[in-house]
Amino acid sequence: MKQKPTVMIVDFFGTALLSITDVGVTSKYVYIPSHAWFLALIVYLPVLDKVMEGAYVDIKEPMKIPGCKPVGPKELLDTMLDRSDQQYRDCVQIGLEVPMSDGVLVNTWGELQGKTLAALREDIDLNRVIKVPVYPIGPIVRTNVLIEKPNSTFEWLDKQEERSVVYVCLGSGGTLSFEQTMELAWGLELSCQSFLWVLRKPPSYLGASSKDDDQVSDGLPEGFLDRTRGVGLVVTQWAPQVEILSHRSIGGFLSHCGWSSVLESLTKGVPIIAWPLYAEQWMNATLLTEEIGMAIRTSELPSKKVISREEVASLVKRIVAEEDKEGRKIKTKAEEVRVSSERAWTHGGSSHSSLFEWAKRCGLVS
Repeated sequence: MKQKPTVMIVDFFGTALLSITDVGVTSKYVYIPSHAWFLALIVYLPVLDKVMEGAYVDIKEPMKIPGCKPVGPKELLDTMLDRSDQQYRDCVQIGLEVPMSDGVLVNTWGELQGKTLAALREDIDLNRVIKVPVYPIGPIVRTNVLIEKPNSTFEWLDKQEERSVVYVCLGSGGTLSFEQTMELAWGLELSCQSFLWVLRKPPSYLGASSKDDDQVSDGLPEGFLDRTRGVGLVVTQWAPQVEILSHRSIGGFLSHCGWSSVLESLTKGVPIIAWPLYAEQWMNATLLTEEIGMAIRTSELPSKKVISREEVASLVKRIVAEEDKEGRKIKTKAEEVRVSSERAWTHGGSSHSSLFEWAKRCGLVS
């Protein structure tokens, strides 16, 4: 006889399911694939919605969340900026529904976000952000896959010096304007540092019949691929990111700061050049630079302003070539975070213990 499920887990887009009554399900949980600060914002948004007046983009001071880092307009998701939009109302509704669960699983770990997790987990005062248990069970990342057949990307990486290459990848949904692509290319060349650039074709190229290299070269400075041959490698196809970040030659990651990419970088000890584009990536960039301390970021949001070639070159050299004290400090911090991420999942580690506590509460273990 088949047993009915007794525990239901939904992500934060599925919180409406928490109101469904099923006599077989005794426990209902929400999984947050992002970090604790993001969770704090989501569950406190209904409170902010009541107490704040006007548009969030016009606020002068960051909005306070009890026990957590305040949130300013530059950290808010773009779907939260327009309070008259249905997507904003959906976010508020999610914030109301998450506390209806029996607890929240979040993809972070104690050593990484201890202060924020304490604000979420401890009954500090009547203003406690969330009144159900929070279980940090991260980092949850894809594990390395053995690359068996010859791969030109890794053959090239094998020839580079240790920690000398900046890996540039803006995610599966990240595209840049023609002008920004040109400036990024010039900046990489000006930096005189080795680079591996996973370059998505602009939308206008889709459906073109020419070869990928020809399509990409049309959006790059004239002669760029020839001038940087040997120093840099441009990849137009899917690239195995976890395996690339694991390679000894990678010294920095110019990233859009999607949380999955962030975790893949943190767990490999690779410092980040934050280049947030949309969604919670702006928030992630602030977390990385101001709280965790293993990233540097652009002077302006890349989604709002074109980042110059000179700034690109400076950012790359500060991280990869360690041209200033901050760059060296960030690399040291990156290694500390890598070690703590491994420790979290050892027997008795923070995430290992948290997951066991959750499983025991659900009756999955005795």
